[in-house]
Amino acid sequence: MNTIDEFVALLTDEVGVPVTEADLDAVLDHVPGWDSVHLLALVMALERSTGRTMPMAELLAASSLGHIYRLAVAS
Repeated sequence: MNTIDEFVALLTDEVGVPVTEADLDAVLDHVPGWDSVHLLALVMALERSTGRTMPMAELLAASSLGHIYRLAVAS
């Protein structure tokens, strides 16, 4: 997973959260249906797709999906 489009596809297809690129900067509390279970599923999907361990403490503090994307590509 390298691009924002791949991240959106991962969220939709593997995590089950239908979002668009426009939704990525919304505060997580405003993403329809978002909860902590989705965060765990996203972390596992990111680790599978990148082959890297994600920075869990930083991901837990992330305020948006866009923030999570930036952390994922930086790690």
